[in-house]
Amino acid sequence: MVTPTARGGGYPVSLIAAALTCALAPAYTVRWHWGPLPTTLLENAILVTVVVFFVETYLGPRTLQWRTPLTYPALLFLVTGAIAVIAAPDRRAGLGLYRAYLIEPIAFFFVVGTIARTAERALILALGLGVGAIGLSIPNALVVLDAIRHHTLNVASQTPVRIYLTANAVALFLEPLIALGGSLLLFSRNTRVRIVSLVVLLVIVPTEILTLSRGGYLALAGITVGLALAHRHRWWLLAAGAVAGVALSRIPSIAARLAVEVNLSNGSNTLVGRSQLWKYTLQMLRDHPLFGAGLSGFTATLAPYWNATHTDRFIDPHNIVLNFWSETGLLGLFVFAWIMFAAFRLSWRGWRGSASTWGPIHLGVFLALVAIVIHGLVDVPYFKNDLSFQFWTILGITWAGTRWAPTLNEPATTGSPTRTPSSSSVQSAPS
Repeated sequence: MVTPTARGGGYPVSLIAAALTCALAPAYTVRWHWGPLPTTLLENAILVTVVVFFVETYLGPRTLQWRTPLTYPALLFLVTGAIAVIAAPDRRAGLGLYRAYLIEPIAFFFVVGTIARTAERALILALGLGVGAIGLSIPNALVVLDAIRHHTLNVASQTPVRIYLTANAVALFLEPLIALGGSLLLFSRNTRVRIVSLVVLLVIVPTEILTLSRGGYLALAGITVGLALAHRHRWWLLAAGAVAGVALSRIPSIAARLAVEVNLSNGSNTLVGRSQLWKYTLQMLRDHPLFGAGLSGFTATLAPYWNATHTDRFIDPHNIVLNFWSETGLLGLFVFAWIMFAAFRLSWRGWRGSASTWGPIHLGVFLALVAIVIHGLVDVPYFKNDLSFQFWTILGITWAGTRWAPTLNEPATTGSPTRTPSSSSVQSAPS
């Protein structure tokens, strides 16, 4: 990290570039080639931000310190990714995923952890993600509402979608931001932050519901329960969440979608379809236990186990454990579990120990990780450009909070005002 000369000082251009990059997270769908090399708008925004960051570091009197609770697992994750490229059937494709899913997001993590020296700066980056989520949400909500209006919505098939290829992809991107926005709305003591959070949530939560993603509904329920349990009025919030959940489940399209999940004879049942995929994936992994299929190699490696009886071609096994085992091998699965453990621990300790300004941010990141795990039980919550970028960005934010902010029980560092817990912050902390 970097030793600041003043609280919140330094890296003004990097902060602007990083916030704009966060807003462009869904823009990985804008693609072109630099000669023979494919690239995306998001990738170029990340590279510009990293270059600006190093220029500002070079020009300023700063000393880089890269030691974080996530540094060693992140570096080992890069090693496992390199091995996965070698193990991949198509190394060129594997190298492209390695660059997009590991190198660039992890580099951005270190940038975020350095420049987000105050909660205000962290909130600017979170707002960038929120702007990107709104830009993704509005066209997707409109296309679903239009299908409902024209009675063309088929709940047994794919929900109509814009920008992304599937509605599940939309839900996976929105859920961590719903967790972060919900935490800021309930626990921030800054009125403007709460208003902005409410505005973002009023757009992205209805869109999450309109995706009709069953894994998304589970994640949304987990976020709601987590926010309620963390609040001093937990029983009222739990009751309100239960009432809202029951009311939403009675909406005809949602009710029909949920009915599919309790009918095991329905071919559209998520667990029925996924269980077959998981069965054959495990057969494949028993034959390739150490290295899995390699990055980008799942479809080709699964083919001998799957193609004889199925016409569908999956690019991933739709389960967070099987995903990392298949893509990065057993070592990669272990390293990602290490990363998740460190991230949960970091954000939880930040929530319990940070001053009130940072506390809601840490709780939001913690619940975002919960949502990733829940939806990851039936889908792929990391191996996409936007999701891997978002994952390492929120980890950078929560690391910055523990790195730069004094805790409730420690004196402030040089240049930072002393913070003491107020009665409000104590009441809002989880019991």
